[in-house]
Amino acid sequence: MDSITLMMEEHKVIKRVLKAIRKLCIKVLNDEEIDYDVFHKIIDFVRNYADRHHHSKEEDILFKKMTEELEVENPILGMLAEHDLGRLYMRNLEEAVERVKNGDMDSRVDVIANAISYTDLLHRHIDKEDNTIYKFGKEKLSKSSLQEVEEKSKEVEKEAEEKGVQQKYLRLAEEIEKIANK
Repeated sequence: MDSITLMMEEHKVIKRVLKAIRKLCIKVLNDEEIDYDVFHKIIDFVRNYADRHHHSKEEDILFKKMTEELEVENPILGMLAEHDLGRLYMRNLEEAVERVKNGDMDSRVDVIANAISYTDLLHRHIDKEDNTIYKFGKEKLSKSSLQEVEEKSKEVEKEAEEKGVQQKYLRLAEEIEKIANK
């Protein structure tokens, strides 16, 4: 599977977690019993799978090559800004979860606000990447640039595989889904 197709497959895993986040927020909204540690699992997934693993291939390899060769800096800067906004939502979510765990039940609204803002951002972001940015890169990058993207992405995948990153986070996505579906 080529690297761009692999990134689109990773988006599918991320979207499964986004769906679970929404279900968990509904539980918070309905004041259902919930172990807020599930949000730490979500933050771990987002930071280490979506951000470090997935975004390392996007930001450091594909987007960098597209900016260099195709001079499409503005759309790429927009994608990078959305990555940063997602990181902000995760920081705010982490802080809100800690406040709830320390007894500040009003911070549940902050848990919902940041988690739902993240899911909304990511759904729209993934759609833009899958249907515009990736497609443009695949069509417009030279064969040698696409080959370079492939080689560098394979290196990232191999290193991550040696550390068990993919399997760990696929299992964590399943765990989060199970918790959300209880």
